[in-house]
Amino acid sequence: MESIYDSLTLKKQLCFPIYLCSKEIIRKYTPILDKLDLTYTQYLVMMYFWEKKSSNVKEISNTLLLDSSTLTPLLKKLENKGYITRVRSVKDERNLDVTITEKGMLLRDKALSIPEKIGKCINLSKEEAETLYKLTYKVLANTREGGN
Repeated sequence: MESIYDSLTLKKQLCFPIYLCSKEIIRKYTPILDKLDLTYTQYLVMMYFWEKKSSNVKEISNTLLLDSSTLTPLLKKLENKGYITRVRSVKDERNLDVTITEKGMLLRDKALSIPEKIGKCINLSKEEAETLYKLTYKVLANTREGGN
């Protein structure tokens, strides 16, 4: 007989295996990224810049869903490593323009093997990975559309 509290068990929570997967995947990234002297979040920012080349803090924040209290120290660390530059916007000095440096672009070559290494850890077929990707983004979109 089911209890009225069954909905509160871990095995009934969709969020729990998603949380565990995220945690374990990031754990797999750690030794790989340590060789590049990057944290997982720094790696996300670098991937953003390998694609965009330059941006402002607000756009980075919106894309990566990172608040400024997380993003600002992270960008400072990447700047100290020589991977990006941060300058006040000439259009609006309240904003920071951020640009990847040549050294930051060179790091991309060192990171080329990372997706394949992580893919081997996850061990899904191409079709399974595509389905998971689509469903994960659907959940993200649904939760960001004002659902309580």
